[in-house]
Amino acid sequence: MSESQNATSLLGLIWLASPALPVGGFSYSEGLEAAVEWAGVTTENAASGWISDQLALSLARSDLPVLAQAMAAWRENDFERAAQLNAWVLATRESSELRLQTEQMGRSLADWLRGRHADDESVQPALIALAGMVPTYPIAFALAAAQTGADVRDGLLAYAFGWAENMVQAALKAVPLGQSAGQRILARLMVEIPAAVDVALSCGDDERQAFSPMLAILSARHEAQYSRLFRS
Repeated sequence: MSESQNATSLLGLIWLASPALPVGGFSYSEGLEAAVEWAGVTTENAASGWISDQLALSLARSDLPVLAQAMAAWRENDFERAAQLNAWVLATRESSELRLQTEQMGRSLADWLRGRHADDESVQPALIALAGMVPTYPIAFALAAAQTGADVRDGLLAYAFGWAENMVQAALKAVPLGQSAGQRILARLMVEIPAAVDVALSCGDDERQAFSPMLAILSARHEAQYSRLFRS
């Protein structure tokens, strides 16, 4: 790509990773709020370790591999493959809250994509295919990232950093922590994200998995938590 195309691609990924993207990621803690009450995540070190573990044990083995494979599927107009990956995401969400989160964020991103590419006929077949699913967030994000022209690794880095920002913001409110603590956690995650992406890129269909039992238990308990700031 030319220098101008590279810049446009980079800006497109920054846009997708931005907390300002209207998909509602700020309203979810992905079990972190329950971990504060029941798993001792009450300090900066505990929050940092919890989010780091979630990156390595959950995101790197589930959403990120799906995202990599879905970006390739969208670029090849392999809508059947995209639908299979979407079904896998739905089937492996281990609590109702986690499933509702990926559905709501996927639906919101799909709506954004339809507005963004309303006059782009080349994207319409993919948008129609996406509309025929119950779109999950990783699959919708994969289509959005594919449209930027970015390579797959950069798409995964953007997704992971956007996730990390949301998780840190959740920790600031739920633990709670100060802004400086949040920046230290984000700095740690920035160092760890490339390795998580490399793990994800090496995962085939038989190696992808979403087995995170403590996360699933806490997510389920969150549904009945007495006082909540977040939707998951």
